[in-house]
Amino acid sequence: MSPEPLGLLAGGGDVPLQVARTARAAGRPVHVVALEGWADQAWDGFPVLRERPGAAGRILGHLRERGVRQLVLTGRAQRPSFLSLRPDATGARLLARIGRAYFAGDDGLLRSVARALEEEGFEIVAAQEVLRDILPAAGLLTRAAPDATARADIARGIAVARALGAVDVGQGAVVQQGLVLGVEAIEGTDALLARCAGLKREGAGAHGGGVLVKLVKPGQDRRLDLPTIGPETIRGAAAAGLAGIAIEAGGTILVDRPRTVAAADAAGLFLLALHPAQFEPTETTR
Repeated sequence: MSPEPLGLLAGGGDVPLQVARTARAAGRPVHVVALEGWADQAWDGFPVLRERPGAAGRILGHLRERGVRQLVLTGRAQRPSFLSLRPDATGARLLARIGRAYFAGDDGLLRSVARALEEEGFEIVAAQEVLRDILPAAGLLTRAAPDATARADIARGIAVARALGAVDVGQGAVVQQGLVLGVEAIEGTDALLARCAGLKREGAGAHGGGVLVKLVKPGQDRRLDLPTIGPETIRGAAAAGLAGIAIEAGGTILVDRPRTVAAADAAGLFLLALHPAQFEPTETTR
């Protein structure tokens, strides 16, 4: 019996390509839909349909013709304006099902999209079901470790990120010396870090400028849009003068772990995976 084909609705970044390569290495045929305006990868060796997000009829028809039942939605994307979608007939029907959720937070919208795709006969598969080692366990991943000030900032960042997530706004916050320098909203993590670079408090030293905390939203559908960091995040954090990054263990996608950790070590930043409910700012790190 031949392996079941896997469909991939791909946004930008490295994760979609990692999913495709891993699935293919496991013997599964992979059929990629590279969403125009978002997917920026070179898909050499993969069958690819490049299509705008509003062309749902062509996208779903393409996947059905190739026997795709399981579908991964992954990659970086920014929500298009409602008017720019220009949905075809199938897209308009799906948008009618999504309804008000289109104007809700990202998790609410993605839940509605996943539900609509399931009603069309597809099974939504999480990227981490294919990339089984991409979610780090709890622990310090770098040579550098957070000091007492950084740990207090992490605790503050956890509280802020949880509050943001509870109203489906964002997944991250930057905190320095107890002050919230910025929170993640529609702009994404890279833009958040760039914005916070000019807000660093004076007298903090080369890498004493606070921490980035990224968490899964409370109640988030973990098949979709998990927090993600990679080498670009490390570069942004270093450019912003941060001391390090704290992420949710078992809930944050770590892109290209060896390169990401090496970049953090080279920059002198810490990278800590933690369980938010168990984190105590006074604990020793090692």
